[in-house]
Amino acid sequence: MKLKEWIDRSLPAIIDTLATDINCPVLTNTEKGFNLASQKAVHAVVDDFLGILFPGCHGSGPMLERHLDDFYGVQLRSATSHLTEQTESAFRYQCSFDKCKDCSDCRERAEQAIMFLIEHLPEIRGILQQDIQAAYEGDPAAKSLMEIVMSYPCLQAIAIHRIAHLLYLKEVPLIPRVMSELAHSRTGIDIHPGARIGSGFFIDHGTGVVIGETCIIGKNVKIYQGVTLGALSFPKDEHGNPIKGIKRHPEVKDHVTIYAGATILGGETVVGEGAVIGGNVWLTHSVPARAKVYNRQPKPEIKITE
Repeated sequence: MKLKEWIDRSLPAIIDTLATDINCPVLTNTEKGFNLASQKAVHAVVDDFLGILFPGCHGSGPMLERHLDDFYGVQLRSATSHLTEQTESAFRYQCSFDKCKDCSDCRERAEQAIMFLIEHLPEIRGILQQDIQAAYEGDPAAKSLMEIVMSYPCLQAIAIHRIAHLLYLKEVPLIPRVMSELAHSRTGIDIHPGARIGSGFFIDHGTGVVIGETCIIGKNVKIYQGVTLGALSFPKDEHGNPIKGIKRHPEVKDHVTIYAGATILGGETVVGEGAVIGGNVWLTHSVPARAKVYNRQPKPEIKITE
């Protein structure tokens, strides 16, 4: 049977099955009278906010200072409108998923969340300026602050995180995680939007870094590639399901340095202020302030062949 003949004969039944599958979450969503934003739509809003935070650097082109007021007015109104619609749909989806009987406050919750985010944009930019300075001071290869703004993956990851985290604080479903996974796909840095991260944060190189949902990171912390701030095995309820809403990830105090490949696990694990965690260390218990934690030096065998 040729492809065209097969399409003419078989496709109508396949289309009918796909269109009437009651278990499809997208169709359930549509039947409830709302449509979730696509990944690309959320990604576009993220890029709009990056352009607002770094005008002329992460936007579509150079930005003259005399045009900034008009630029901010247009961009903020557009981004606010789009993100509010996306957030309302996310709240409505979560209500449907949770079998909520009254979704009447979804619009109000969305508007409150977006107002909260917009009001904190100046604070976010101030914190990002400290992150940029920390990267410049922490990386001898950095030749300028603009090099960091334009090219360092850690800055993009932490900028997106600081936006997503504010929405997470307002309990916005779906959207913060879509944002964080965009940063993950672009940079190789995986930061859950729930993580609390202080100012002056620098991730050197960045690839393979994982920071869990309930992680708390203080000010002026520097970590290297391949670091995991993760959870131990999850406690489960009487039905065998993981218990949600408990602290599962470590706390890292101010002025800590964590070198490449280190793994720090557990909700009760605290890394004290000013501590240094060496490369490839596996840590599941707390260490005091100013501690230095290293593995013993390995003794490689060197054989010279003739």
